[in-house]
Amino acid sequence: MPRERLSLPVARRIALAAQGFSDPLPAGTPDRRHLRRVLGRTNLLQIDSVNVFQRAHYLPAFSRLGPYPMQLVDDLAFRHRELFEYWGHEASLLPVALHPLLRWRMERARNLEEGWGGPLRAMRDKPDFVAEVLRLVRERGPVGAGDIREGERNRGAWWSWDDTKVALEYLFWSGQVTTAGRRSFERLYDVTERVLPAHVLNAPTPSREDAQRELVRLAARAHGVATERDLRDYFRFGVEDGRTAVASLVEAGELLPVEVEGWGKPAYLWPDAAVPRRVRRAALLSPFDPLVWERSRTERLFGFSYRIEIYVPAPKRVYGYYVLPFLLDERIAARVDLKADRKAGVLRVLASWLEPGGDAGEVAAALAAELRRAADWQGLGDVVVEPRGTLAAALRQVAVSGA
Repeated sequence: MPRERLSLPVARRIALAAQGFSDPLPAGTPDRRHLRRVLGRTNLLQIDSVNVFQRAHYLPAFSRLGPYPMQLVDDLAFRHRELFEYWGHEASLLPVALHPLLRWRMERARNLEEGWGGPLRAMRDKPDFVAEVLRLVRERGPVGAGDIREGERNRGAWWSWDDTKVALEYLFWSGQVTTAGRRSFERLYDVTERVLPAHVLNAPTPSREDAQRELVRLAARAHGVATERDLRDYFRFGVEDGRTAVASLVEAGELLPVEVEGWGKPAYLWPDAAVPRRVRRAALLSPFDPLVWERSRTERLFGFSYRIEIYVPAPKRVYGYYVLPFLLDERIAARVDLKADRKAGVLRVLASWLEPGGDAGEVAAALAAELRRAADWQGLGDVVVEPRGTLAAALRQVAVSGA
C-alpha cells in the first residue's frame, strides 16, 4: 500500500502545532496552567548550564507563552514537585508521571548497562566509595557535592570533588538520588524517596517494552511527524530499542507511515496531529528547544543549518557564541547571538543574521519586537544591537536603541 505523501509546508505546520506554536497566547500574565500546557506539548525542559542570556530550561515556555514568571518553573519542580530532574533528552526537567516510564533506564544503570563512562567506572571500580556517598546523602541531604567533600575533609578525610561528583552522577542516573533543589545552579541531592511524591513512588513499574512504547508515543505526539531517528532521539533511545518500539506502534496502527517531501527517508505521522491552515508566531528559540535540538531534523523541516558554537574557539565561530534561531511564522528567518549584560542592564545583540530569501525589513521589525519582549522579561532596559551580521543594519534601524 503506498504511503500518504505530505508536502514539506504541511509537515512543517504539523511540527509547529505539535510543539505548541499554534496555541493561542495567554491573554494576561501566564500562570501555572499555561506552563503545564507547554509541558503537555514538549514533555520536558532540557537543562544546560550556559547562562549568557538565560538558562535553557526557562526558554521554551517564553518561546510559547511570551514573558512569564520564571519562578513558575522552579515552583513546579521544587515546590509543588510536579517535575523531577533526570536524563530524558540529556539532563531535563520532566513531569513526574514519566518517572515510572524511565525506571528501565535507572535499572540499566544499576546493572552497569547504561550511563556514561565516569559514573559507571566509579561504581565498577569503587563500589564502597559510591555506597558511602549514598549513605552521606541519606544522612545529610539535601546536599551538594562540595558539601560532602568539605564535610569529609573537615573530619580528616581527603575526598576529591571530582570523585564525589562522579559518584553522585552514578547515583542520579540509577535513580537512587535526585535533585531536591538548586543553589544558584548547583544541584542539591537527596535520596529519591524523600523528594518525589508518594503517589509517584508507589506507581507500578511498566515493563521496559511498554515504557519505551509509551515514550515513543509521547515523542510522536510532540513531533507530529517524524522519522524513526527523530522519535528515538527524543528520549535518547538506542537504535534497537527505538526501532522495536516504533515498529510495534506502526503494527498497532498508532503511528501512520508517510512520506514527507524532500526527506528521503520513511516518516511517521501521529494520527491525531493537528494540521493548521497556517501558523503565525514570532519566537526566539533556545538552542535546546525540542523544535530544533535534533539538527538534521531542523534542516529537513526548515532548510536551516544550525550548529551551536559554544565550544568553537572565538576566531573560528561563524555566527557567535550563544545563537538563538528566530522563528517567524512558518520559517526560521534569522539567528541572533544574545547576551544579557546585567551589569549594564541591557540586552546585547552581538550579531544578527538574516536567513537567505528573507525580507530584511520585515524580519528586523518582527525580531526587534521579540527582542524587546525578551529584554522586558529579563528585567533589562535597552536592546543594544552591535553592527555584526547581515541583519544588523536593518535591525539597528528598528530596535529600541542602537549600539
